[in-house]
Amino acid sequence: MLNKYARAFFTRVLTPFAAMLLRLGVSPDAVTLVGTGGVMAGALVFYPMGEFFWGTLVITLFVFSDLVDGNMARQLGRSSRWGAFLDSTLDRVADAAVFGGIALWYAGRGDDLVLCAVTLFCLASGQVVSYTKARGESIGLPVNVNGLVERAERLVITLVLAGFSGFERTFGVPWIGVLLPVALWVVAAGSAVTLGQRVVTVRREAAEAETQAGANGGNGGNGGNGANGANGSTGGGSAAGDHSSNGSAGNHGTDHGTRRGKEHAEEQGRTV
Repeated sequence: MLNKYARAFFTRVLTPFAAMLLRLGVSPDAVTLVGTGGVMAGALVFYPMGEFFWGTLVITLFVFSDLVDGNMARQLGRSSRWGAFLDSTLDRVADAAVFGGIALWYAGRGDDLVLCAVTLFCLASGQVVSYTKARGESIGLPVNVNGLVERAERLVITLVLAGFSGFERTFGVPWIGVLLPVALWVVAAGSAVTLGQRVVTVRREAAEAETQAGANGGNGGNGGNGANGANGSTGGGSAAGDHSSNGSAGNHGTDHGTRRGKEHAEEQGRTV
């Protein structure tokens, strides 16, 4: 949902920065790797300590690399399958680091196993949501529904509310720490709905594809039977024609033999 509108806006904003990196000789793959490393550092160093404000600040500085690397590749005019694969794979790694860092906090000093479980569900469901679309498309079933909560929504909701919840620990703002649990419950519910939407979509696409294949197979079978019938008729006609030809040849041979016999008898009679 956010991808549709936010990506175009940030792409325009970050285009000059991407062009500057290209002039400095930086490659898109390098930006992808550095960006993922920065996100992992911010999430796995600060979040387990409960420093959600500083962790979110670091993550935010690096998370836009996901837009910069693609922008650089387009400016170079050499977008590649490898680049797309690397970008998508490291996106999953970065997402796991964000929710993994939060889960470590709740499993440790945060001391809330329920929220730890909710966070792990957010991590797992986010990975599966991405997998359903990739797997559906790999078997020829396009997933034509984005769903309620995609990757952009998961990150924005989690990072924004985690950052604000960090105000309680960092700046002493009371009660604002409840925003992170709210974010996690919202993301968990939204991810579950999105997963259901994509599974239903793939099931519908599969049923339609099977129905279409069955209809095409039936039409092909009828066409084949018609062709066989025509060949049979032709074959029957040819066989009848062959028998008729053989009969005519036999009769012709008999007549020829009779005439030769009469001529031979006449010759014998004259000789005698």
